[in-house]
Parts: sequence; C-alpha cells; structure tokens
Amino acid sequence: MELLDQPLRTTEFLVVDTETNGRAGDACELTEVGAVLVGGGELHDRWETLVGVRAPLSRSVQRFTGITQAMVDAAPPAEAVLPDLAAQIGDPPARVLVAHNATFDRRVLGQAFIRAGLAWPDPPVLCTVALARRFAPLAGQRALRPLAGALGIDVEVSHRGLADAETCARVLCALFGRLCANAATVGEALALLRAARRRRPRAGATDGAADRRAGARRDPGTHPPPECSALPEAPGIYVFRNAVGQALYVGKSVALRSRARAHFAPSAPAAPWRAQAAVVEHRETASELGALLLEQREIRRLKPPGNVRAKHADPWVWLRCRMDVAFPVLEVAGTPAAGRGVSIGPLRGRAAAVELMEQLNSLFGLRHCGRKLRLREHPSAYGQMGRCLSPCLNDLDPNLYRRRLDEALGLFCGGGDGGAALLGHVERRMLAAADAQQYERAAWLRRRHRRLRELVDALGSLQATHAAPRLVLAPSPDGHATVDVLWLADGRVADFAPRCADPAAIGARTPAVLRARSVGPPTVDPDQAAEMRVVSAWLAAQPAEELALGPQADEERVTAFVAAVLAARGGR
Repeated sequence: MELLDQPLRTTEFLVVDTETNGRAGDACELTEVGAVLVGGGELHDRWETLVGVRAPLSRSVQRFTGITQAMVDAAPPAEAVLPDLAAQIGDPPARVLVAHNATFDRRVLGQAFIRAGLAWPDPPVLCTVALARRFAPLAGQRALRPLAGALGIDVEVSHRGLADAETCARVLCALFGRLCANAATVGEALALLRAARRRRPRAGATDGAADRRAGARRDPGTHPPPECSALPEAPGIYVFRNAVGQALYVGKSVALRSRARAHFAPSAPAAPWRAQAAVVEHRETASELGALLLEQREIRRLKPPGNVRAKHADPWVWLRCRMDVAFPVLEVAGTPAAGRGVSIGPLRGRAAAVELMEQLNSLFGLRHCGRKLRLREHPSAYGQMGRCLSPCLNDLDPNLYRRRLDEALGLFCGGGDGGAALLGHVERRMLAAADAQQYERAAWLRRRHRRLRELVDALGSLQATHAAPRLVLAPSPDGHATVDVLWLADGRVADFAPRCADPAAIGARTPAVLRARSVGPPTVDPDQAAEMRVVSAWLAAQPAEELALGPQADEERVTAFVAAVLAARGGR
C-alpha cells in the first residue's frame, strides 16, 4: 500500500526541527536536527545531532539558539549524519514528515541533502501551522511556543532541535483526533490542509441591486423617482411598488425619508427594480429593532424581486442541537435551529463556538460526526481515545447517550449563566478525579477548565434561546416615550407590538404569551428561527430594556416596569 493511501490512524510520523546558521538562500546551513517518531498519537523514539558547518556562526545566532561555534566545530559533517535521517524516513518513504512551518524545514533539509551528494527521500510533508489554522483557529499566535501554550502543552526549552521537535510532536498529538475525524488517509489529510481557505462572499443590503462595479447608473431623466417627501425621518420600513401595486423592494431604516431617497441618488448602485418604482409606502416603528422585524416579515409575505441578497454580515452564530435526529449532535450555524431543538446564543465568532462545541463533545462523549449516523465496524479516533460513546458501533443504549446530551444541554437551559454552570461542572469533575487519585485526568480537566474560561469570556452570554422568556422594550432613538414591545419565549418572537405607549395594555397582553409556552425543547419553524436570529443578534449588540418573565405572568410587575421605562424616556 502506498503511503498516501495508508489509514491516517495507523501511520507513523517523523516530526523534525532544524536549526540553522541564520543565513538566507544558498548560504543557509544546518547546525542541528532533532526528530521524534510519533505513532498512534504518542511520542516514541527520539534522535538528534549537531551538524558541522563551513562558515562561522554569528554571535547573534549563537545567543539565539545556544549552539556555539565550538559545538559545531566538533560536530560531524552533514554527509555523515543525513543518511541516518534518510533511513528513518525510508526509501521509498514509509513515514510522513511533520514540521512547524514545514516549508522552511523541507527546503533546508533538501538543500543539505543536495550539498552532501545524497538523494532527498521526498516524503509527504504535513505542517503543524496548517493543522493549527484548520483545527485550532482561536490560537492567537501560531509560532510554536505560543501555539503549544494555547493547547495546554508546557514548553521548557525553545530553539533547540530535539526540544522543538518534541513540542511540535505534542502539538500534532493534540490535534490528531480532529484530523482523523476529517480525513481517513494520509492523502486526504494532506489535501485537506492544502485546501485554499474560502473567502466569504461579501454580504450586501437586501436591495437586489447590481454590483457597484458594474458601472451602470440610472438616468434620472428617463423615469422620475417616487415621491418620498411624505415619509418621516423616523424608524420603520418602506415598500416600493410599481404602477399596478406589485411590491418591488422592502427596506428598513431609522430615517425613512433619507434612506428611501438614497436609492435614486446618482451615486446609488444600479438596481433593475428602480425603473419600475412608482409609489412608496411606509410603516413606522419606535426603534431599529422593530424595523428589522417588520422588514423580515414583509419580505417573507410579499416576496419582492428586489430583495435577493443575504443581509447578515455580523459575527453571530448559534451552538445548536436538533433533537429530531438519531443520537443528536451539536453543531454551529448562522441561525437558531428550526424544528425541535435547542439553540444556545448568539455567540460572537464561529471559531470560538466551534471550539466550545468540540470541548462539550469530548467532555460528555457526544458524537463528533454529522447528523447522519454512519455505522462502523471499529470506533472512530475519538472513540478510541475515550472521547466519544461511539453509537456508530450500533451497540449503545440510546438512553445513556440521551442522558449525556441532556446533561450537556441542561447547563445552558436553566435560565441562568450557562458559562458559569459549565465551568462549575468541569471543576466538580476535576475535584472528583483528584479525590479518586486519578491525577492525570484531574490535570487534563484542569487544562480544560482553563481553556473553557477563556472561551466563555470570549463568547459572552451562554444561554439557550428558549430558556428564559422575557419582555423586550426597544426604545425610540429620538427619545420619544414610545417603544417597540417584543415578547420572546420558546425560542421565537411570541408576540410583537410596535410603537406602544400604554403600560397597562402591555401588562394585560403578557399572560397569553406565557400560557402558550411549551414543555421541553420547543418546535420552531424556519421563519420563526430567522426572526429570532435577527432579534437576538440586534439585542446582543444594542442596548434595550428587558424584563425576565417568570412561570406565572405578573401583570402588575410588567405594567410597573413598562411605566418606569416610558416615564424615564418621557423625562429626557
């Protein structure tokens, strides 16, 4: 079997690190090589050697690496030591070469082999920088020592061949399970890490407009724009229609008249619908949040041809779990889950949310694969490492898996701070392991706890969207004593009242929302999930007045809360 076709989990890796004289191009020479054999996610044999050089070392390089001129003077030449390295790689190559910034080490070694008159074995090369970029995107720096620290690996010595090779090998082992979960063979792993990073398409406004770079501009003289002077400079939505009343485009703004006129400015991007626009209608709201929600609903109802572009260009994502699949899995997506499920968020940043998902999967033994459960004869890499209950073997009690899943999701569904609940859970497990004298596991959990604390700080509030019903008052930006009122419950916008100024009416309307609450994970349709995405993302970034609603509606408490908010705004 060729090396590229070999299963990744049974492959041996030779992790190398080279030290040089610090010179560029052809003047670059090896001064030291360290190598560590890795197999099955564990470190095995070590090998290191100093290498003699032709040109003297500079003082700065000697201080930086700790390799002195006397050391390399006494070292064997490259011709004597490189055959040993070639034998460890094999001919044909039997092991994958691994290095940090592997392009540099491969070039230095290839150059040294040529100088020594030896044939370079040319093994497959895996770079731990590319591995970290793919599977540890939150690591702030990808230099070897900071990356190792981010993965919980202690580093005592740097810039020596064997020490850096061991650190690099431990980085490989830390990320090996994630690599195996995404690639089955050596060839697939190399292709995965070589894949170009996709650029996200730039999200535009929901205007259906042609690209600004197309250069097309509307000629104002050929078709007069609709009269927009009757629109107020207030929050709300506007709808452009043609002469027969068909909706062409729906937009929102906190200044309706200015925004509607801007579509017909000479500098505005070309849009096919503008030539047909004859009239404009509007509906006012008290706030931008109310306008966003109305826009979402009107676009869904009218389906205007001008609203064709994605409009979410923000960092918010949700950690969610669909409960209507066999052995449910956690996943990260740009919207809350539709159907019957649990959604935690909004969370700022996909990379941090993905790492949180992986931490929860490993802590509770949940599936790391996709929604579709593929049966296996042997456990996956995570199953072999004890980080997955392996329902794919078709011999697991579904109740055991569901208890683990409920335990994980329950941390975020209690209505309190889910991040604090998660950290408390890990701390209790750590103390229990220490009491049972399982010190390696306790140390592992301590590292998890430290990393989870960083994630919780980065992600913000961790709470299921259905956990705590609440009343939201989105105020008017101009200080008027009116608010848009939203009742959020069961992971959806349960009710919406724009431009309200009557506290008693709001208090009387609240009990109906709580009476309709579901028991357990709610069922949310895709339109409701899209609305909740818009509302939650806005609330995560903007100030609003919120009141948590208990199991029983307290009309007097709600009325007093709304009255106090309106009175405060009226007194400005």
